[in-house]
Amino acid sequence: MANIVRLSRISKRLELHWRNLAIAPLILCLIGLLGCQPTPSSNAGAIHLTLWHGINPPPNRDVFQELVDRFNQSHPTIQVESLYVGQGDQQMPKILAAVVGNAPPNMLWFAPMITGQLVELEAIRPIDDWFDASPAKEQLDPALISSMELEGHLWSIPFSTNNVGIFYRPSLFEAAGITEPPQTWEDLRQVAHTLTRSVNGSQQHGILLPLGKGEWTVFTWLPFMWSGGGDLAVDSVDQVNLVNEGAIAALQLWQDLLNDGSAMLSPPERGYEIDDFLTGRVAMQLTGPWTLGQLQATGVDYDVMPIPVGSEPATSIGGENLFIFNATPEAERAAFTFAEYVMSEAFQTQWALGTGYLPVNVRSRQSVAYKDFVAQEPTLNTFIEQAKYGHSRPIVPGYSRISENLGRAIEATLLGSNPTEALQAAQQRLNLVFGSDPA
Repeated sequence: MANIVRLSRISKRLELHWRNLAIAPLILCLIGLLGCQPTPSSNAGAIHLTLWHGINPPPNRDVFQELVDRFNQSHPTIQVESLYVGQGDQQMPKILAAVVGNAPPNMLWFAPMITGQLVELEAIRPIDDWFDASPAKEQLDPALISSMELEGHLWSIPFSTNNVGIFYRPSLFEAAGITEPPQTWEDLRQVAHTLTRSVNGSQQHGILLPLGKGEWTVFTWLPFMWSGGGDLAVDSVDQVNLVNEGAIAALQLWQDLLNDGSAMLSPPERGYEIDDFLTGRVAMQLTGPWTLGQLQATGVDYDVMPIPVGSEPATSIGGENLFIFNATPEAERAAFTFAEYVMSEAFQTQWALGTGYLPVNVRSRQSVAYKDFVAQEPTLNTFIEQAKYGHSRPIVPGYSRISENLGRAIEATLLGSNPTEALQAAQQRLNLVFGSDPA
């Protein structure tokens, strides 16, 4: 009976966030999936933990698996199985269905904006006690503590950090007679227009813009909103005002790039793919340091620039945190042991060297190996230097609704709608959901 009451309570809470989610079929699929997952055959009697993640591109998953294998070898009483379960927007229904079905993983790699939902669903427990007593606390970049916090407690640990820049192809710039990367929005429009031309019978565009309403689109668009003077720093969802000058200006810039003929849209919800950048169909693309491993493997020329400035420098602080789901006390404590490993200098250095992510461990950043890596890969300096202008997305219950409606406004604008009207429609939807009326 207690389980029935708990499921009823969780289902009611889920209705607020995911009214249209067909949850029952997903639960059945997940139960079948979990039942078919291979269980590590070695170390019988050890605590076996599952970790869901959406690490991309695939070479980064290989780096992570090597690190997981290293942990398993050095911790015979704890065995972690890492499972790729899709990109963020694909993961959300699976995560929520797993919580409702009482079959979540032990750990989850995900952006920290999910914190509010998991807390409301009573799926995770605070980790203040473990973190305060952990040696890893003193090695963690203190700027990342805010990504762990909600309502006076800590709920996750930072796995990696990054921010958004614009990668570009220097050879294509040189061929078009461009000697300097753009520094302002006006420069960006001009450079993108110059880069848009026919090359050997094929059309080249200045920049790729992500089409879609998912979190990737929102994440890569927000730097422009902040650079235009907009803000999403709110303590609760009923305070957010999407119709702000920075948001309108940022949407107008993206629409102008399209109207100029300078931008090419990505396939829907696939703005993170860099195939067109690699082939030279586009000369610039919004992405981050996690792309470096993939770029290095291709041998193409590349460099990176900060986000061009509207009224002030800005970027989106990204990265994922590691969440520990409610389970037995033994499994929860074992999961935190793995979390400490993730925060360690050894893990963070190897993860950074293999993927391009910025380390969350300050000792890792100061290590000889990492400094040598940055010297060999100077593009990282752009991300390191612009981090001081970074903004984080709000970690509040209901962030998914903010993102969903912002995403719908961005997509509508890219498909031809008036930016102000698209934001007004998004705000009206938020007001209906949360019963609010921001000034």
